[in-house]
Amino acid sequence: MINRRKFIQAGAIAVGGSIMMPWSPLMKKAYGLPLDSSVGLLSDPALQPKFVEQVPNALDPAFTYTPNANGVINARMAQTRQQTGLLRRNGKRATTTIWGYGDANSGVSWPGPTIYAQKGVPTEVQWSNDLTEKNNKPLPHLLPVDENLHWCYSLPGYERYSIKKNGVPVIPHLHGGHTDYLFDGNPEFFFSPGQEIIGPQWNGQIEKNFVYSNDQAAGTLWYHDHALGITRLNVYAGMAGFYILRDDQDTGLPDNPLGLPAGEYELGYAIQDRMFIENGKLFYPAYENDPFWDDFITGEGATPPIPGGPSALAEFFGDHMVVNGKIWPKTDVEPRNYRVRLLNGTDSRFMVIRLRAVAPGATDLTNASEPIPFHVIGSDQGLAGAAMHMDTLVFEPGSRYDLVIDFKGLEGARIIMENIGGDAPFGGAFGGDLDEDDYFEDRQTDRIMAFDVSKSLSNIPDLFDPSSIENRSNSYKGNTNPMDKIRKVALFEGKDEYGRLQPLLGAEVNGEFKAIPWHMPTTENPALNSTEIWEIYNFTGDAHPVHLHLINFEILGRSEMTFDEGEVPQEILQHNGALGMAPSIEKVSVGDEANLGLSNGYAENAPKDMVTALPEQVTRIKATFDKPGRYVWHCHILSHEDHEMMRVMHVGPGA
Repeated sequence: MINRRKFIQAGAIAVGGSIMMPWSPLMKKAYGLPLDSSVGLLSDPALQPKFVEQVPNALDPAFTYTPNANGVINARMAQTRQQTGLLRRNGKRATTTIWGYGDANSGVSWPGPTIYAQKGVPTEVQWSNDLTEKNNKPLPHLLPVDENLHWCYSLPGYERYSIKKNGVPVIPHLHGGHTDYLFDGNPEFFFSPGQEIIGPQWNGQIEKNFVYSNDQAAGTLWYHDHALGITRLNVYAGMAGFYILRDDQDTGLPDNPLGLPAGEYELGYAIQDRMFIENGKLFYPAYENDPFWDDFITGEGATPPIPGGPSALAEFFGDHMVVNGKIWPKTDVEPRNYRVRLLNGTDSRFMVIRLRAVAPGATDLTNASEPIPFHVIGSDQGLAGAAMHMDTLVFEPGSRYDLVIDFKGLEGARIIMENIGGDAPFGGAFGGDLDEDDYFEDRQTDRIMAFDVSKSLSNIPDLFDPSSIENRSNSYKGNTNPMDKIRKVALFEGKDEYGRLQPLLGAEVNGEFKAIPWHMPTTENPALNSTEIWEIYNFTGDAHPVHLHLINFEILGRSEMTFDEGEVPQEILQHNGALGMAPSIEKVSVGDEANLGLSNGYAENAPKDMVTALPEQVTRIKATFDKPGRYVWHCHILSHEDHEMMRVMHVGPGA
């Protein structure tokens, strides 16, 4: 297990039944952590303003794409500069270079404009990779690329290509979409600027327009880049946006049959974390002496492919919380119900969300109220079977939650969205801090954004009734199809050929659990229109947010598990022919049910495409595989999926 987790387990203290880490009182009052002189100083989160910037609403009707005369959305990926609210040492506003999505004839932004769709009406998008300079010369990547990973230009026949000569490969994925495989965003369907280089799964002919069928329940989807081996970098650069699917009940209009808050009372927030150089530049650790290097390289006894880097690191926890491209922002609200759609767009961070009232203008949680309850009315792919009343929400990377927050009776207060998830790999207990001797001790990631209940109440009716969620005509009942197969899959933590941590997926093969990297033959091959229960065995010490493309699933439950690690590890064939390793697994025994639920912060009574697989547990999900072709399943810790924690899932014949 990594050194950081050993530190957490040794230093954590019990508070109210959860595991919490005390914040250090020894805050370093410096403007930034010095890096190489050519880079500059890291921005100190403790010195950045809190709850000053107004957060843009990603669901604002003006923040959307305009289809062309043929009804096609022309969406481009390009570089621009954007203000996040970050201040330089001299107090002036910094500007950040990002990669974003936008209209073909307008600028791009982070996050990209929201795509609105209607159930039963397909959406066509023409994606353009415009990551070039004005003379069409390919842009270098904004972030350090570890080309020794299994990535786009390491595939057979692609080794002669490079970012410098051919540009950055991309492939948009509609996360949560019930999409034909050609348009799903499989990481080997990438394309370079101008589509000069296309991935091998295109078989030499790329589709001009991507078609999203929208034949699913209304829900909160999102689109982001999914290129092999560099997903974490492309998303970090800014390539993500909302995709909102409506239907005849969840119409988004003030007179919607469910009485849901709509119009200006429906808000969409993509929550991410970042690090910055004090001049505004995005910072991503990848070199010797960078934060996390000691954790994942030196501390593991690893020898990086290139001495000193760049090297992929196993996880990332940023020290600046960012909502819709703004650091620690705020919004002004009326004392009424608001619908708030949340997206966890981080690399590795499990958040645990609470809402707490503080005095007007407060920037921390000193003297904050007890947690304020809210309703969770839906999750990844649609509305829940019933509204869930809770005050704490476990919020896994890649997931979306649909909340209704009632600000009545809170006039004049500031409500801080608190994060008690900590700054460390999530294991199920709340809290946990990083062991970084040379790093900022006051990261301030315990707060995300604020709602100021400062606006006068309008005369627009507030009609929300939580019972409408359960009583609607198409209320979610789970997957009622008969089960055809139980499939046993697994999560491993091994090491690659350089000794770096390498998370892996696996499967039960001939009665034994085997760790299997991305490039090996497909083992997940559901029959077309079959319904399977997947048992996900987590043999690691951390939770993993598991995502299956194509489908939504019902979370059936979890069970405790014990197992032994064998004396002889499994050899793992890497993409380059070298060998890594993973533990061998023996004497697996499944025990009692693990009783998670609302009281523990888990809101799972909804169609999901993300599930938190906790350590030393078996997590059970049920899904129907109703479109043929090549899809994938993976951990949605982006640094994990980029380093082999992803596998092909081929539905039907032809795997």
